[in-house]
Amino acid sequence: MAIIGTFIIVILHVKKVKGSILIGIFATWILGILCQLTGLYQVTPDAGYYSLLPSFSTFDFGAIGQTFGQCFRADFSTVRITDFIVIVLAFLFVDVFDTLGTLIGCANKADMLDKDGKLPRIKPALLADAIATSAGAVLGTSTTTTFVESSAGVAEGGRTGLASVVTGLLFLVSIIFAPIFTAIPGFATAPALLFVGLTEAIPAYLCLLAMPLLYSISEGIAVGVISYVIINLVCGKAKKITPLMYILAVLFVLKYIFL
Repeated sequence: MAIIGTFIIVILHVKKVKGSILIGIFATWILGILCQLTGLYQVTPDAGYYSLLPSFSTFDFGAIGQTFGQCFRADFSTVRITDFIVIVLAFLFVDVFDTLGTLIGCANKADMLDKDGKLPRIKPALLADAIATSAGAVLGTSTTTTFVESSAGVAEGGRTGLASVVTGLLFLVSIIFAPIFTAIPGFATAPALLFVGLTEAIPAYLCLLAMPLLYSISEGIAVGVISYVIINLVCGKAKKITPLMYILAVLFVLKYIFL
C-alpha cells in the first residue's frame, strides 16, 4: 500500500496537481479502508494492525488531566547519575538532529538559505522548537519537534510565520477530530516521507530509506552521516570529509554501541 501511495503522489506531482502529497495520503488511506472492508486487511491489534475506520467512542478530552504535569511527579531517587546522562544524551540526539535536519531541509526548499548554505536567524527557530518540546513534555505528549513533512507545506507555498500559526490553530481544532486522524495508518503517511526526501546521493538515499523504516528522522540522519563517511573513505575521498563529519560519525556509532 505504501508503494502504491508513493506512485499516486509522484503521478499527481508530475501532473502538477496542487496538494498532491495530501491527496496521496488520503487516497492510500481510502484504499486501505477498502482492503479492510473486503477482508484483504485483517484487524489484529496484538500484531499492530488496527482498524482504519475512525471510532469516536474512544475520544475523551478530559484524559489530558491524566498526563498534564506528570513529568514533575517522576521519582528520580532511584536513577543513577550515569543513567541520567545517557537519557539526556538520547534526547539530545533525537531532538537536536531531528530539528536541525528538518529545519535546514525545509529552509532549502523555501530558498531561505544564504549563499554559504546557512540559515540566517536560526536561533529563534531553534528556541521555538525547544519551547514546544518542553511544553509538550508538560502536557504529556510524545516529543514535540519539527517534522520533515513540513517541506510538503513549504512546497505548496506555506513559507511564512502566518502559515505556521494557522497550522497550529488547525491542530487545536483537530483535537476534536482526533479519532479520524489516528485512524490514518503508517503506510498512508510513509509515501509522503519518501517523496519529500528524494535525492541522488547514496548516503542521502540511505538516509531517506531509514527514516520511514525506523520511524525516526534522527535515525535516518545517523545512517546518512555514517554511510557518507564510510563511502568516501572507501572511495579514497577522505579529504572531502570535514572534521565535523568525522566527529558526528563517531558519536553516532558510539550511540548505537552504548545506547
